[in-house]
Amino acid sequence: MRVEQRYRYVWKPLVFIAALLPALLLLAGVFGIAGQRLGADPIEELLLTCGKTALNLLLLTLTVTPVARLARRPQLLRLRRMLGLFAFFYALAHFTVYLVLDRALDASMIVEDIAKRPYITIGFTALLLLVPLAATSTQRMMRRLGRRWQKLHRLVYLVAMLAVWHFYWQVKRDVTEPLVYAGILAVLLGWRVWQRRRTRSRATATSTYGSATAPERT
Repeated sequence: MRVEQRYRYVWKPLVFIAALLPALLLLAGVFGIAGQRLGADPIEELLLTCGKTALNLLLLTLTVTPVARLARRPQLLRLRRMLGLFAFFYALAHFTVYLVLDRALDASMIVEDIAKRPYITIGFTALLLLVPLAATSTQRMMRRLGRRWQKLHRLVYLVAMLAVWHFYWQVKRDVTEPLVYAGILAVLLGWRVWQRRRTRSRATATSTYGSATAPERT
């Protein structure tokens, strides 16, 4: 089996199942299947699980590129889009649970929450920024947008920062876990900054060397 076939028929289905598993476990808990339960506060469990899963998948999406380059396995990039779409799915589920189950679509309660808890506004902003990324994740949109596609999808860095900020602000006491997420994100973004500077310095060195060795025109 060739590498392309292995990723298409083996690795992609495995990643799909792994990313879908948290949702399946939540559904099993909602309906009491196979002894699964959501605990004393089901809505809080749904909110927490969907939110953290979205954040985990978002960071995994950002991890794919450095791992693919360091391991010299560009085929790993084939998994990035699926992880990003699942991150959007869980973020949307997180917000839907908040609106429908936690606040019962009560506009006055939602407005009051936004006024008292600004982390809700930050989380909603992150979700809104994910919408165009999910909508333009197809091959057709990549071809249609061209270079603009890459510029648009750099919004994922801002989304990740807002998501970590959202998590940090909503934690009331022990902020250890949000700080761990912040540290991981800092490493992932720092690696990208280092790579960009490295690429620019190489390009500058190549340009300088080419100018120095070019024959003089008479």
